[in-house]
Amino acid sequence: MHHDTPLITTIVGGLVFAFALGALALRLRLPPLVGYLTAGILVGPFTPGFQADTVLAPELAELGVILLMFGVGQHFSIKDLLAVKAIAVPGALAQIAFATLLGMGLSHFLGWSPGEGLVFGLALSVASTVVLLRSLEENGWLESEDGKIAVGWLVVEDLVMVITLVLLPAFAGMLNGGQIALSWSQLGWTLAITMAKVAAFVALMLLVGRRFIPWMLEQIVHTGNRELFRLGVLATALGVAYGATQLFQISFALGAFFAGMVMAESPFSHRAAEESLPLREAFAVLFFVSVGMLLDPEVLLKDTAVLLATVFIIVIGKSAMAYGIVRLFRRSHHTSLRIAASLSQIGEFSFILAGLGISLGLLSARGQALILAGAIVSILLNPMMFALAERYAARSTAKA
Repeated sequence: MHHDTPLITTIVGGLVFAFALGALALRLRLPPLVGYLTAGILVGPFTPGFQADTVLAPELAELGVILLMFGVGQHFSIKDLLAVKAIAVPGALAQIAFATLLGMGLSHFLGWSPGEGLVFGLALSVASTVVLLRSLEENGWLESEDGKIAVGWLVVEDLVMVITLVLLPAFAGMLNGGQIALSWSQLGWTLAITMAKVAAFVALMLLVGRRFIPWMLEQIVHTGNRELFRLGVLATALGVAYGATQLFQISFALGAFFAGMVMAESPFSHRAAEESLPLREAFAVLFFVSVGMLLDPEVLLKDTAVLLATVFIIVIGKSAMAYGIVRLFRRSHHTSLRIAASLSQIGEFSFILAGLGISLGLLSARGQALILAGAIVSILLNPMMFALAERYAARSTAKA
């Protein structure tokens, strides 16, 4: 008897196509990432043949984001986060502002409204969690000082986007989105509530989670049951991420990151990271497949010039600003190039912001398509940006 199994179909189709095209990309001496994105395009709704579920795929990809950020949090202590705040906070804020202004400038040239330009620019300003962390891991930089600066920068960007997603509906009326405009006191109250929720979550994790989660892991280890330990790790990562979203309106990624940070207090944190690695890798692949599914190839042909300008803002504009900021803090040329390469792409928060912009009437279908296509192209170019950063850094070192 035939059963309708969209979940199984999406997982099997996504992984099989990703494996085949990832292997082909590796054979052609290209990053497997290229194969994963191509697999997404092939199983997406814009190409004929096999089609994965466009609703389930992003949700499965979100699991990859959660597990990846959880693993990163296990290698990143509160002390590490505070150590880079002096550069990460002003750096991320300045880079977001610069990229947003560039996006608004392009939108003004295209004749878009200020509201659409703001959403478009913000979507181009925030880097992808999955792409950045995966690149740092592949290059062995995740636990280096450069990697810690990049991760701290990413955390600040994510926090800014969390606040943006909360405030954008409130400002929609002022931005001609067809919504009722709120007063300044109401807007201030909304911002205060959002910041209070973030602070409450962080306090809860540091005061309660920091004691409970390591204690829980220790109790599970004493049972000697490896299966229960693995289940406890996954339940902690997914449970905290989900709870952070439902109770505090924090993103899944940030919730999982803080869960990993407090688990790092346990002597079994390295074992926990190893146990979650297989699922983390599998769902990270599904993330790239889901990104590929969003791309309508016709955008590459219909709006080529504007797409190139969008990619220029993401890959060159953001990178140049990040490089300049890091240099202003008297970091080395090598470190500045690495941070710039890390941030030269966009991803999941950009998609969420574009979707919200569409629902509020602030963003057109053309703007959303350019954001999606810009994300795909920038992700494909990201390995090349890392290679160029290393090449120029090595050349500068040789000359010195």
